[in-house]
Amino acid sequence: MEILIKASQFILSLSFLIVLHELGHFIPAKIFKTRVEKFYLFFDYKFSLFKKKIGDTVYGIGWIPLGGYVKISGMIDESMDTEHLNKPAEPWEFRSKPAWQRLIIMLGGVTVNFILGIVIYIMITFVWGIDFVKPEGVKNGFAVHETFKEYGFKDGDIITKFNGVAPLDVTDVNKHLFLRDITSLDVIHEDGKTATIAIPEDIGSIMWEKGVMEPFKIRTNPVIDTVIVGSPADISGILKNDRIISINNTPVVFWQDFSEIAANSTEDKLIVEVERNGVSNTISIVPNEDRTIGVSNYRQSGIDVQHKDFSFLESISKGNSLAIWTLKDYITQFKYVFTKKGATSIGGFIAIGNIFPATWSWQSFWSITAFLSIMLGFMNLLPIPALDGGHVVFTLYEMITGRKPNDKFLEYAQITGFLILIALLLLANGNDIVKLFSN
Repeated sequence: MEILIKASQFILSLSFLIVLHELGHFIPAKIFKTRVEKFYLFFDYKFSLFKKKIGDTVYGIGWIPLGGYVKISGMIDESMDTEHLNKPAEPWEFRSKPAWQRLIIMLGGVTVNFILGIVIYIMITFVWGIDFVKPEGVKNGFAVHETFKEYGFKDGDIITKFNGVAPLDVTDVNKHLFLRDITSLDVIHEDGKTATIAIPEDIGSIMWEKGVMEPFKIRTNPVIDTVIVGSPADISGILKNDRIISINNTPVVFWQDFSEIAANSTEDKLIVEVERNGVSNTISIVPNEDRTIGVSNYRQSGIDVQHKDFSFLESISKGNSLAIWTLKDYITQFKYVFTKKGATSIGGFIAIGNIFPATWSWQSFWSITAFLSIMLGFMNLLPIPALDGGHVVFTLYEMITGRKPNDKFLEYAQITGFLILIALLLLANGNDIVKLFSN
């Protein structure tokens, strides 16, 4: 059922984004009186699930859910239809239009992606507002990864400032360290002493290479919220709302204590003492190979979460800010794709599908859809032939030099770009399959 819910959200979001992206090409093409032969959701190699011709355009749904397309007359695109090149250009063809019109047509899709992302973020902010945690809202402080203890951080630290400024949401500390220019963090240690701790300039690269993406984790109470059906915890009798007292006779104060002891244990069984309805119970559990037992805790235990609602006018400013920072953060992390580790971290359809929650939430659905819209806008702008960005580069070259690239060159460039995209698609989904079976 969980897989079905995730898949449904993924397909709905993808379909919504594809149709609007292609509509971004379709509308200016029609405005400039360019013939659009096909408007498709998904690809229709050999046959279609549905199609209907209205005017000059065939509207349809393909059977290969890898994207979608509009086929514009007189354009060398992913269909690799070059028959028109042997004939004189017709007035309704893409190739007969002025360069500035062709540029607008090609930029239409990504423009819609960016505008859509902004609009969704505005509406999310207006409808649901935002939740945030002020520094003083982290009552038990943070558990600190060993790598960051080398810089002077300690378990129980309360982070009060990023670069000398109090953050709106202190739980964003890991994201800011990885993606933004954090040079110092102000903290209050458990003994009450304060400190300003310098952060290395290349902290993002350090986190990436060492796999320390969450150096600061909020110390939460060791109360179980979820028990996965069929997991070692479920089989052994662990229940929701059990409070963990100790593991292997070692006292547990915070959830992070439990996770750390379980991960480092070499025993075949974990002896877990829990408190249930005021009564202590001792339970023996055989953990999974990765030393987990199939439980999670209340994410907000020990945290004071605040909420803020916005008027519609306030939402416009806040939504724009969220969209801009989403784009900036995505561009910043994109550089890691070109590292050795990045090549194995690229995810395909399974990875994207897993972003969606296992229970239906419209707030989560629209948040993820907004992120994907901005991500797709950026990816489509990459100067790779076969993507919008590749067409834009060739058109700009023509506008600057006054010379249009040779049709044969454009044909070969399109083939090259298509092969690059297929290779990336195989790599991304291959990574998904490897991770699926390795887990």
